[in-house]
Amino acid sequence: MSTVLVVGASRGIGLEFVRQYVADGARVIGPVRRDEDASKLRAIGAKPLLLDVLDEAMVASVGEHLSGEKLDVVILSAGVYGPRTMAIDGPGGLDFDAVMHVNVRAPMQLIPQLVPGLEAAGGKLAVISSRMGSISLTSSTAGWLYRTSKAALNAALRTTSLELGPRGVVCIAFHPGWVRTDMGGAGADIDPATSV
Repeated sequence: MSTVLVVGASRGIGLEFVRQYVADGARVIGPVRRDEDASKLRAIGAKPLLLDVLDEAMVASVGEHLSGEKLDVVILSAGVYGPRTMAIDGPGGLDFDAVMHVNVRAPMQLIPQLVPGLEAAGGKLAVISSRMGSISLTSSTAGWLYRTSKAALNAALRTTSLELGPRGVVCIAFHPGWVRTDMGGAGADIDPATSV
């Protein structure tokens, strides 16, 4: 039985990954921020792990909580969009910090904690990025801060792959599409089940 860790498991695309992996018979660990989210994961057959990706002490202790685990698949799905801008308006400090901390810093702090489990399994590390993070495909100023955060996440994952690839860990960034979630909104193109 494979072991899957889905960070950002309490809603949206992350929750759908949990549902589909549990349905496929995987053992799924789902870090969540709140006890009510933990109950939701238990109800669908996943093992919750309390983790707020903005709490450095909690992130630093993830390796201890997962000590001895072989992680076949890790999906870093937690993310925020930030201000819904249509121009290159300078982001406020709080908006900048929130988006960059969740979308970039948290994965960069979590990945080193997850390396032992990924290496032990010869696992796969996936981040939920976005085509909006592609520098060469940028054709709009919409979501300037979000775009920048996903470009930084892509660079962090590419750098990670240079070290982990030769050690047997596959690293990949996914563009999930424009998905009907709290972040994507009701007018998005596809539902989470189709995306996953």
